[in-house]
Amino acid sequence: MKKTLLTLSLFTAVFGISEAQNFQSYEQTIPNTTVKFKMVAIPAGELSLGSSESELGHESDESPQVKVKLSAFWMGATEVTYDEYQLFFEEERDPEPKPDAITRPSPPYIDFTLGMGKVGGFPANSMQQYAALMYCKWLYHKTGIFYRLPTEAEWEYACRAGSKTRFFFGENEKDLAQYAWYGANAEGHYHRVGEKKPNPWGLYDMLGNVAEWTMDQYDEGFYQKLSAGQENPYSEKLKRYPSTVRGGNYKDEAKELRSANRLKSDPIWNRRDPQVPKSKWWNADAPFVGFRIVQPLQQPSAEEVEAFFAKVLK
Repeated sequence: MKKTLLTLSLFTAVFGISEAQNFQSYEQTIPNTTVKFKMVAIPAGELSLGSSESELGHESDESPQVKVKLSAFWMGATEVTYDEYQLFFEEERDPEPKPDAITRPSPPYIDFTLGMGKVGGFPANSMQQYAALMYCKWLYHKTGIFYRLPTEAEWEYACRAGSKTRFFFGENEKDLAQYAWYGANAEGHYHRVGEKKPNPWGLYDMLGNVAEWTMDQYDEGFYQKLSAGQENPYSEKLKRYPSTVRGGNYKDEAKELRSANRLKSDPIWNRRDPQVPKSKWWNADAPFVGFRIVQPLQQPSAEEVEAFFAKVLK
């Protein structure tokens, strides 16, 4: 079956026996650097997307809860760090390779980290969804591997790791400090990735630290449009705002870190971008937002990849 990146089949991982046998977690080094990141193999399965009305902290945009199917994919073990993200902005210092059509904004003169930390394993933050996708495009040109942002459904599926409780570790929010940096323990700033316990599938900081961009257009009633058994649901982006952000952040209360919780992006996150309007879709005055990447199991063709980025970055 031929896969096109301009439909929901973008998120389908149709694979043969040989590919399935090689479906394991792996470590990727960014070429011409010593910077590495780990990708965790996430098996195919089913997810009860959203939350029931009886869940403590439940919000209306998490209803109705609907069972969907997810194909296998890889997901970053941690949020993308500044060690990785800064390479994208400093490409001109790297003579090989020189990918075409990869643009980036000039370095901002405002420290969007607010002094909370950059190199040394801190999560990249204060970028718009557009910038996160441009990083994925740059990383594809660097590595030859197609990476993108996760869909909302992929994100929740990976976060839950088979759980059906408020948090992937259970119902008791007193245990949250073992797994997440949030309002009660973060002391007002984000922390290095991977310092807390991972979820059962080996993913760190899925809850708290910095919230994470997804691919989806935020749609309050999106779950109402889904049917039981639907495969790889995705709310296609038709406009810049709002997009869906997941996971909660270092400033949030425990209820905002529930696996089902959804947050929509806000144009106010651009209010101090020094490059507005010239570069209004790059930086965000949102030190609480970052991202992690995924890789579908079956890699698309070069033509399909370029078509995908042309569509989502228009």
